[in-house]
Amino acid sequence: MSFLSVTDLRGTRPGPAELAASLPRPEVDVAAAAEAVAPVIEDVATRGAAAVLEASERFDGVRPEHLRVPPEEIARALAELDPSVRSALETAIARVRAVDAAQVREPDSVEVIPGGRVTQRWVPVRRVGLYVPGGRAVLPSSVVMNAVPAQTAGVGTIVLASPPQKEFGGLPHPTILAACALLGIEEVLAVGGAQAIALLAHGADDLGDGRALEGVDLVTGPGNVYVAAAKRLVRGIVGIDAEAGPTEIAILADAAAEPRLVAADLISQAEHDPMAAAVLVTDDEALVGRVEEELDAQVPAAEHHERITEALRGRQSGAILVDDIEQGLAVVDAYGAEHLEIQTADADGVAARVTNAGAVFVGPFSPVSLGDYAAGSNHVLPTGGTSRFAGGLGVQSFLRGIHVVEYDEHALAASREAATTLARSEGLPAHGTAVDVRFALGE
Repeated sequence: MSFLSVTDLRGTRPGPAELAASLPRPEVDVAAAAEAVAPVIEDVATRGAAAVLEASERFDGVRPEHLRVPPEEIARALAELDPSVRSALETAIARVRAVDAAQVREPDSVEVIPGGRVTQRWVPVRRVGLYVPGGRAVLPSSVVMNAVPAQTAGVGTIVLASPPQKEFGGLPHPTILAACALLGIEEVLAVGGAQAIALLAHGADDLGDGRALEGVDLVTGPGNVYVAAAKRLVRGIVGIDAEAGPTEIAILADAAAEPRLVAADLISQAEHDPMAAAVLVTDDEALVGRVEEELDAQVPAAEHHERITEALRGRQSGAILVDDIEQGLAVVDAYGAEHLEIQTADADGVAARVTNAGAVFVGPFSPVSLGDYAAGSNHVLPTGGTSRFAGGLGVQSFLRGIHVVEYDEHALAASREAATTLARSEGLPAHGTAVDVRFALGE
């Protein structure tokens, strides 16, 4: 049985909406999940730590002794961390910091007319909650990807939540704690799932240690469908980065692509989750067969071969045949993948024409796995086609633009007629009066 179902679009030219509807997607019902978690959100908002502990017992199978992780446990995790893992994390941190440093924005000031100036200040969010999942995989890299841009932006306080682990005495995974220590994150919560999002958003009077937890202003970080649903429900109380769905990889390839690499990269993302999406778009039908041969060889040898097989054979994955790379670009733009690899001749030129993707990986030596860990780019990216209007997490995600308007009397006088005319045209004469009255003061 083959791994990838094939959709043949050759000889067709569907419009953007029709094309998007024909492409493979995971079935994710965030609305249904929101109904399921709404009582949890309300309970945490009402009862605080007690509700969180009950939810942890119910969903994680453990009641943590400390919701707020003691500092000595964070320090101990770093002291006991495998030196090779520490070195890899330090490399990732340094590279993401280098990329993020270029994203820092200085104030923009424009003199609109003589004596009239508008300045845009970039102000960091005061308090941010970062969520790091703890399900099938341990993701210290997500600590890096969320925390480094927040720190670079100048966020005042970072609170990180990660699920308690039964095998670690109700603490988050020690590698997660060690990553926090490397980054100087001191407020860490042993809380997962929807209850973590609710706690970050609403705070609590007492976490059981006699200390309150102040709610945050923004919540970021990946998670399962219940985490996404919880973020939807608290949006407006706090800001969120996105409702992240299952991970996705799309590969646009032609006859120049190496089948072994294409297969390995499809497998790398399928490894995440049975709902992960892996899509190959190509104008070379023979390549699909060669990739299938590689999948036949590589998947059984993979540690998580059952999970990978389920993902590759799911309705969210497949191969799409196109007439040429031009049509292939239309397909990948309609798909708007979280991760898009370009494995074609003239990969640079093809990549420069992509308009919808969370991140683009160019050529045979830029695999998605590099971006997940050590490229310096951020791996918190838009999923489910939302890259058509959203981008990945970065310094800008943690900044707010505030306009500062400063006009002197002469500049206001020069603007008076335009302002009062528009006020009258909109039926809001008091707006115009607020301008006129300033000139009546000297009369």
